[in-house]
Amino acid sequence: MRTLLLLWLCLLVISCGQQKTETAASDLTAPVGGGQSNVKDDVSQQDVVKIAVNSPDHTTLVTALQVAEYVDALSNAGPFTVFAPTNAAFDKLPAGTLETLTKPENKDQLRTILEYHVYVGGLTENLIQDGMTINMASLDNATLNKKDGKLTINGANVLGSARGSNGIVYIIDAVLLPPEKK
Repeated sequence: MRTLLLLWLCLLVISCGQQKTETAASDLTAPVGGGQSNVKDDVSQQDVVKIAVNSPDHTTLVTALQVAEYVDALSNAGPFTVFAPTNAAFDKLPAGTLETLTKPENKDQLRTILEYHVYVGGLTENLIQDGMTINMASLDNATLNKKDGKLTINGANVLGSARGSNGIVYIIDAVLLPPEKK
């Protein structure tokens, strides 16, 4: 009788442990359609997307990233170096340009322009040399200049920078347009 009781208790403990494991695994399931950008984390350092999202000067850039469906891509591990145009930089574009680019039929063109603002790799200011050419995510080259403590990319002024958990954001005063394909 005692052996039977011990056997029954062992089976009960094992089955409870299996049930607990199944529940714990189901609690870890991500929401359907959710990507890296949906991870809720108010403790860790912000990634490059969250830096832009939390900046009142980058609402246009964030909208463009959402339309292009690049929020999750830039929320991944990186490292990324993002040259982030301010809202004022987007305002300098010819009238109607942004509205045209954010139409569904122009998504590929918008993506190319956004990719021209991203260098895949961590590019801190101490690594940048005057006249340095870098290959952007769009596969087009951009030129960095560094003179008298002033940093530019293709002539756009770097106004400041912010480090993120997956890279660095350089705030710029112009929208970078990739060279036209021949």
